[in-house]
Amino acid sequence: MSSTIERDRIGAELRRWRTVRRVSQLELAVLAGTTQRHLSFIESGRSRPGRAIVIRLAESLGLSLRERNDLLTTAGYAPVFPESDLDEAALRPVRAALEQILHGHMPYPALIIGPYGRVVAANDAVEVFTEGASPELLGPPVNMLRLMLHPEGMAPRVRNFAEWGRHVIENLRARTRRSPDPRLDDLVAELAGYVPQAPVGPEHLGFAVPMRLASADGELRLITTLTSFATATDITLAELHLEAFLPADQATAELLRLRAERHRP
Repeated sequence: MSSTIERDRIGAELRRWRTVRRVSQLELAVLAGTTQRHLSFIESGRSRPGRAIVIRLAESLGLSLRERNDLLTTAGYAPVFPESDLDEAALRPVRAALEQILHGHMPYPALIIGPYGRVVAANDAVEVFTEGASPELLGPPVNMLRLMLHPEGMAPRVRNFAEWGRHVIENLRARTRRSPDPRLDDLVAELAGYVPQAPVGPEHLGFAVPMRLASADGELRLITTLTSFATATDITLAELHLEAFLPADQATAELLRLRAERHRP
């Protein structure tokens, strides 16, 4: 009986993920190196997939490591990807390397962000983001997404907030469409409530624009780069990303350099 339930569950999960990814049965079968007939039997509960084919199907669907583990569990197999703490010995060299990257990005702000916007680590230059923010938003663990968009955070200082904030929200919504997550949906709904509708005129070029941030030293124009750890085999590391900010003009570069000099011990 349990084997039948597992076959039904894994079949339903594969159909759900194919729908989310908008991939046909034939397309997924080709990507995973199997036949459409075999995949059809798995999805209909007529065949129990082996562990290897579950892993290939999950990889072909572009699932995260956590989602791959969940799919294996649904099929009745043990998870294969570990989830370590960043302070554990296994990830200590990685943590040290990340700290070096953050330090090397000075005098420009850079952060290591975990799931749902949680700040894992940051360099000293991120103080430009916390300037004037409510202490309630700065208590650990800091949520960078909330700090950026909350009316008591950075929002009053972002001079193109409607346009830039909508860019952040649309990126988050694209992530939830790709990997549905009720907790992330709730966070996006909260954050979207802070962002006014940006007018879309005939010269609209999209929401991917530099952030114009007012500071005590003048206006900063910053562009963002996001780096993920695509080849990680540990869930904790795979769910982190590096968010590094770069100056969009020479004036911003000089202001950030002067701020760093002023705050240097």
